[in-house]
Amino acid sequence: MTAPVPISLEVNGERVDAHVLPRLNLADFLREHLELTGTHVGCEHGVCGACTVRVNGDIIRSCLMLAVQAHGASVQTIEGLSDSGEVADLQAAFRDRNALQCGYCTPGMLMAAQDLLMQQAEPGREQIREHLSGNYCRCTGYQAVVDAVETTARRRAGRQT
Repeated sequence: MTAPVPISLEVNGERVDAHVLPRLNLADFLREHLELTGTHVGCEHGVCGACTVRVNGDIIRSCLMLAVQAHGASVQTIEGLSDSGEVADLQAAFRDRNALQCGYCTPGMLMAAQDLLMQQAEPGREQIREHLSGNYCRCTGYQAVVDAVETTARRRAGRQT
C-alpha cells in the first residue's frame, strides 16, 4: 500500500493541510476528511455532475480528480458559494420555481448554473440547457431548473421576471 502524501490547498477560502492516499479522489477528500457533504457522489464516473466543484475558477467533476492533484489549488464547494452569499439569489430562484425536489443534484446544478452566469450575463434557454446538460436530475424534468436560472439571470441584469 502506498503511503499518504502531504497536500496543501485552499478550500472555501481556508488553508487545508492534510496527508492523503494518492488514490483518494477529491470528492471523497472533501466529504470524508473535511465533512463538506454538499459535494455529492452519484455515478463516480464524471457523468452525473453531482460532485461538481470549482477548482482555480473552473468547474470540474471532483470524482475524477485526485486529491493530490488539488495540491496548491483553490477549491470552492457549494458550502463556500452558499456561505459567501454568491448563489443566494440562485438558491431562492430554485426554491421559488420548484427547481429542486429530492435535492441530490441541486449542489452540482447550482455550481454549474453559477458558472454559466459568471460567463454570460443573460444566457438564452438553449444555452442554459446546454451548460447544464452534464448534470443529471431524476426529479424535476429540468424545465423548472432552466426557469430558475433564467429568472436569476434576468434579475441580476436588473430586469424583473
